[in-house]
Amino acid sequence: MKKVAIVGYAQHPILANAGALNEVELIMPVVHELFANLGISQTDIDFTCSGSCDYLQGAAFAFVEGLSAIQTYPPIKESHVEMDAAWAMYESMLKIQMGDAQTALIYGFGKSSPGNLDSIISLQMDPYFIAPLWPDRVSLAALQARLLLDQKIITQEQMRSAVMQARANSKNNNNALIKEDLTESAYAENQIISSPLKELDCPPISDGSSAMIIASEDKAYEFTDHPIWIEGIDHRIESSNLGSRNLAGSTSIQSSASHLELDHVHFDIAELHTQFSHEVPFLQSILNLREVPTNLSGGPLVGNVMMCAGLDAIGKTYESLKNDQLNHGLAHATSGPCLQHNMLVHLERQK
Repeated sequence: MKKVAIVGYAQHPILANAGALNEVELIMPVVHELFANLGISQTDIDFTCSGSCDYLQGAAFAFVEGLSAIQTYPPIKESHVEMDAAWAMYESMLKIQMGDAQTALIYGFGKSSPGNLDSIISLQMDPYFIAPLWPDRVSLAALQARLLLDQKIITQEQMRSAVMQARANSKNNNNALIKEDLTESAYAENQIISSPLKELDCPPISDGSSAMIIASEDKAYEFTDHPIWIEGIDHRIESSNLGSRNLAGSTSIQSSASHLELDHVHFDIAELHTQFSHEVPFLQSILNLREVPTNLSGGPLVGNVMMCAGLDAIGKTYESLKNDQLNHGLAHATSGPCLQHNMLVHLERQK
């Protein structure tokens, strides 16, 4: 199997409301930054893949505008995933491993502020049994949080700690949306919006974009002296019927971890796509990460751009390995209600 490396990553500052900025105006600055950092142009890219959601944009094939701006004209190959751009990275990696490309540009964007995110996300539920009930994302997350608390898999103290730690770690992330300090008393007095979740236990509505470039082993060192290698990647999905799932566990994450043999790896850092506070201790328990520094960027609790927060988890792991000279990092991306669809990515910096 061909080795593939991440050679660059850039993130737009996360905004609470991007206002009149359209998707192209969100995407192009990060793509230009990435190209400038690596000293390359679009002609150096063999394959382009994006991640976004037409429901968020309110128009069919909304991603085409960004594609036109980037100028992915023939013979450049391109593709799109109607989900988080972490899966665009997965598709791009397969293209390289199959020999169809040597380099790939991946980008994702999301602008949640103009619409009602809860209503939009409800549309991805089972169309016959769940979507007609119009369950919102927070209420479903609260169901899982309550179950985990009742079964003593997590504690409310761990949920509080996840929020407090996210705020403290946001100082490490220049692009975080929320950087204000949070006191324990402020958390304690925060309004419960769907028991047991307080408002601070939930991710903020966010707008933004991110981009990444990956390359084959033959090409990686042409871009950088310090590529970060994708040592392993795997994703699994669980049933769309919440009633048939065990929300107190995750067969998808456990299966991926077993396939990647993560028990044999000592991770220096982990970035988890945990949109709600209860998911942090839950995944740390499943993945044996209790002693591993987690979400040093602050994670989605301080900025959660739909359709690229998963790619950001991979990108932030890449940055930590590169800048802090760490050896092994674990990134996680998710999609769907209650951690339905999960991806694990093992990144390694060669000594």
